[in-house]
Amino acid sequence: MEKRLRSSLQSSAEEFLSLAQKQSLKSSKPILKSLIHKITPNSDLTSSLSTSLHRSISHSIESYQKLLQPNPRRSPNPSPSKSPPTKRPRRSSRHSKTPVEPEPDSHEFDVGKEKKKLLKDLEILAHIVVLCVAHPKKAFSPSDLLPGVRALHDNLILFDSESVLLSEIANLCEEWWKENFPGRETLISQSLPFLLSKSLTLKRKVDLHRVYSLREAFALFDYEDESIEDLKLLLIRCVIAPLYLKTDDGRRFLAFVFGLSNQLVKEMLAMIRSQIPFGRKSMLEAFGDILFRAWKAAEGDSKGELEDGFLQGLIDGAIHASSPALAASIRRVLGGFISQRTTEGVEKLLFRLAEPVIFRSLQVANSNVRQNALHLLLDMFPLEDPDSTKEVKDTLLDKQFFLLERLLADDCPDVRVVAVEGSCRILHLFWEIIPSASITKTITKIFDDMSHDICIEVRLSTLNGIIYLLGNPQSHEILKVLLPRLGHLMLDNAVSTRAAVADLLLLIRDIRNFQFHKVVGLDVLLSTLANDQPLVAQKITKLLIPSYFPSKVPVEEACSRCITLIKRSPMAGARFCEFAVSEGASLKSLMELVRVFISLILSPDKLDADQMEGLLVAASYLCSSLASEPCYKHALNKLLDGEKVKFLFAAASTAYAQSSVIKIVSTISPDDAAGLFEECMGLVTNCSGISDNVEMQAEVRSAHKLFLSCDGFDDMFEALTVRLQKTAYRCHIKFGTEIPKNSFSSTKRKKSMSSGKISAKWKCVGGKKAFDFEKDYSIAVGIAWQIRDLLTSEDSRKAILGSQTLELSFIALKIISEVSIVQCMHCEYMDTSPILAYTVLALHMTLQNVSINSQKDCGTRNNSTDSSRSLLELTVLEQTMDHMLNCTEKLLGAGDSGMYSKLPSELGQANCKTASSHRRGNKEPQTDASIPSAHDSPNIEQKRVLIKVKMLTASLKFMVDAAMMGFLSHYHGQLLKFTSRYVQYIISALGQQSQDQFQFEEEDLKDIVLCVKSSFTYAAKLLNLVHRAVSEASPLPPEAFDVANNLLDLITSIELHLGSGKAASLVAAAKPWLPELILALGSGNILKETQGEGIHFHASDRIKVHFPSWLLSLARTELSEMSEISPEKDDDGRVSESEDFLVFKKLLGMIVTLLKGNPNVLDAVGVIFLTGSVVGLERKDFGLVLGLLHFVCMKLFSRDDKEWGDMMLASLQEIYPQIERELEEENDEDGRQKLLSAKELLEPVWMYHIYETGRVTMMEE
Repeated sequence: MEKRLRSSLQSSAEEFLSLAQKQSLKSSKPILKSLIHKITPNSDLTSSLSTSLHRSISHSIESYQKLLQPNPRRSPNPSPSKSPPTKRPRRSSRHSKTPVEPEPDSHEFDVGKEKKKLLKDLEILAHIVVLCVAHPKKAFSPSDLLPGVRALHDNLILFDSESVLLSEIANLCEEWWKENFPGRETLISQSLPFLLSKSLTLKRKVDLHRVYSLREAFALFDYEDESIEDLKLLLIRCVIAPLYLKTDDGRRFLAFVFGLSNQLVKEMLAMIRSQIPFGRKSMLEAFGDILFRAWKAAEGDSKGELEDGFLQGLIDGAIHASSPALAASIRRVLGGFISQRTTEGVEKLLFRLAEPVIFRSLQVANSNVRQNALHLLLDMFPLEDPDSTKEVKDTLLDKQFFLLERLLADDCPDVRVVAVEGSCRILHLFWEIIPSASITKTITKIFDDMSHDICIEVRLSTLNGIIYLLGNPQSHEILKVLLPRLGHLMLDNAVSTRAAVADLLLLIRDIRNFQFHKVVGLDVLLSTLANDQPLVAQKITKLLIPSYFPSKVPVEEACSRCITLIKRSPMAGARFCEFAVSEGASLKSLMELVRVFISLILSPDKLDADQMEGLLVAASYLCSSLASEPCYKHALNKLLDGEKVKFLFAAASTAYAQSSVIKIVSTISPDDAAGLFEECMGLVTNCSGISDNVEMQAEVRSAHKLFLSCDGFDDMFEALTVRLQKTAYRCHIKFGTEIPKNSFSSTKRKKSMSSGKISAKWKCVGGKKAFDFEKDYSIAVGIAWQIRDLLTSEDSRKAILGSQTLELSFIALKIISEVSIVQCMHCEYMDTSPILAYTVLALHMTLQNVSINSQKDCGTRNNSTDSSRSLLELTVLEQTMDHMLNCTEKLLGAGDSGMYSKLPSELGQANCKTASSHRRGNKEPQTDASIPSAHDSPNIEQKRVLIKVKMLTASLKFMVDAAMMGFLSHYHGQLLKFTSRYVQYIISALGQQSQDQFQFEEEDLKDIVLCVKSSFTYAAKLLNLVHRAVSEASPLPPEAFDVANNLLDLITSIELHLGSGKAASLVAAAKPWLPELILALGSGNILKETQGEGIHFHASDRIKVHFPSWLLSLARTELSEMSEISPEKDDDGRVSESEDFLVFKKLLGMIVTLLKGNPNVLDAVGVIFLTGSVVGLERKDFGLVLGLLHFVCMKLFSRDDKEWGDMMLASLQEIYPQIERELEEENDEDGRQKLLSAKELLEPVWMYHIYETGRVTMMEE
């Protein structure tokens, strides 16, 4: 092929080009390059080849353009080509009498083939031109080649889908420009946009570099011409293109573009301005760099636009930004100039733009503006005019320090934070040039005032600023004297501040001539180490480890130092050992330290209880760290045999120490620790008072961990179950509680690996001991607490749910829970732990599909459950729900209370006469659980109310949690009824308390309010669940409306009887659930409106049956706001205290805001207020009528808003004529005045809809 091409080239240029066009570009590139570059400048081919190239290029382009034109043969009927051809049967063409037309695609196929050939020819020709232009000896005349090159360039847009050809043409134009050949300005209008678009699309640095190398060509365009819009859009796109912002060539190119056109500058600045609020840090910094480069090169109007337009706007925006984040983003852009302030002209520019606004902004009333201006001043410090005299500069510097000192005492904590850190930064950077008087004044202010600031963030910023200032060695001399003034911050109430002090101490520990213990005393450090959070304790350990366990001394001396630390402060030494591994202590040396600890504990030397506890806790921490390595775990196992473990446990005189021994055993699992297992079994089965004893909780949890790790959990749980069964049987004896017959049968179980470790005395906890029910119940409460705690951990939860005694423990908890609920008003020691354990266990059993064999229910099953389902079909959760509803109904006083005191006949027949007579002799007399005895003291009564509220709260928690699981939708109505009765009981109890029947103690009152807040949240969750379950097949229960009203009644009752403080805390808990309350209030009317009368309840009917007290409170608050009418009086003539419902008013404001957001809900809820007014008319309570109507007309709607909904207008149709009738009949002047005021409120709405809209009609009586 090379010979043929060489031969044709010697023959003629036309023949050479014709033969070259038949070759493949990829394969022929080396051959063509060799042949072209061998042509000498004196050869005739230099001119003939250029001419032939132009002719061939022009011919190929013309042919290609013709092929792009529509086919004239098909143009009269173009529609078939636009739609796919219909498929025709073959026989139609075979039997048709008319000749068959050729396939419509055949011509298109030929055209496509011809296009490909022409494009291939143009690729070859363009490459040959490139070779001619790049000839090493410049053999070809540019003027001869220019026509062909221009033809390719001018038609470049035709080849937009041919990447190879486009690249060849672009390369050609680029090379022409770089060689500075004549006519190069004619080869950029198409090539430059292509190269620019390619760099934006492919995002390759090589394309960007090509654009940058051609940057001078962009200056040839007229950017005021409309035809340049596409190129301008590409250039503006470059402003936000990551490739251009990240690379140096890209930034330089964009800076160059700023000098092309004033209009283009404005558009690019607008693009940058729009990106500032959302740009990342790197993008904003790139903008700053680009703007600075552009400013350096700019002249005339462009420079003025940058300075007085854009930069001045940035400075104003940085000061007046609406958010700190936006201000920070603007300052990052300005950082491109601030960081280059040493460049000539920059500092003067910044001073000229910032000085007129920054000092004034530092003293304005708006704290956000002061903070933003302070940030800007700190970035520009020192702000000065480089051309001014020294005296002027000093005066300006003093002014800046004066303002900084003033801002250190600013009213806004955020401003003080910035001022402290900024002052320290200025001192760090400019210590040498700042006058010593200013340094002393500023740093004294920081140490003496800012370190004692009431704001945590200010104190923290003080420490961070001092840490930064220590980076300047020239500050060390004065800081060495002042640092002890920060020692009090180690006892700060904020963890972050204490951690910062620890960081400061770590920093000065490594600075020569500084001693950290002179800043914070060693006693304070050890106290903090012993009691502080892990974050702080670990930092202090890192601080002390070179002193108390150094790695550069023999291990014996290191151990001796650590023991010295423990003897000085036992718990500090223990925490030191906890973090020793994480701070670099070697495991080998720590293993030796454990040996020393154990030897010291076992030695006859006298150690006090605190030191012994510290050694054991430290040993526990070290064993946990060492056990992660198998070799050290094995060594620990050998070190701590059964006898040593037993001696360690005997030496542990405190619960914390015993818990540490148990942790050691559970960590290393020694082979012989039977004695310790017996001690641990004693801990878990004798656990009275554990719910209030944190040390006992830690000890018991350690025992649980031991049993789990040593395969003894089943034995432990069996022992706990036996104790629960004992208490359940005592409940049966004392109160006659029914129990299943098989609930106390023994279970045969495979002997576990640890059963030999446990003494037989713990397998039988019964025995003939004195009957002490309260003690047994207290132990059962402790066991219930343990079961609930065990269910929170995955491993122990699996062990419980897989235990063979699970059913027995569940039934025992069921019996104890029933007694706890029903008898809580008679026995003050009743506790909620059994209920919580019983219900949580039921939930987990349901989730894990664990069933129980005993289906006999304790007590009477709730009749409201579907009676068609047999008891055997009920799930564990349904049985538990029925049981809890039954128990709470008894507690709330429903049904015949005497029935519960009698023994069931089945149980009486199943037991012998001796047992029956024994029970009759011991069973305590029963009364209605809801009625206190007349002989009870007020103190006893308040305790009973508290425990009853706790029981009902625990019950409600379970019921809502169970319903949220989605298995109990058929219980929604019953749950709502229970919730209403519970809330009504709380309101009643608060009313009794306010009537001085009894007074709650402060602690009891806190507990009650906490329960009420929790119950409010669960009640609202229940409403949410009920709303989500509403459908045509499952309508909204009317009880939801009652619950919403009762919850609002509860808020007013709390504020009335307990004060606004307690009510405010309840409203804070209620705020997220207000939409649920509003929907529950309006849902009855909405459903009636949408689904028809008679299908669903009407809220108005329920209001008339049971009038909510919150509507009364609302009416009274409205009346108190009306200056024309005096406050309502109670029946005894005293002014009611309920008019001052400040918290309730705020709640109503939030409700009104939500209602105005939905007209339909507003209409449905508004009916409630109008219905309340109707009730007021019926009761002749005209104050109620006026108050509610005033709220509707002035709060729900504005005075001029007459567009009421259909439901409210229907109520208006009823109430307005009734008010007119009452006015005619009323003789009392006060009543007539209230009715007249009510009529005046309604009259504009009534008249508007009578005469304007016709939505209300006057009905004849």
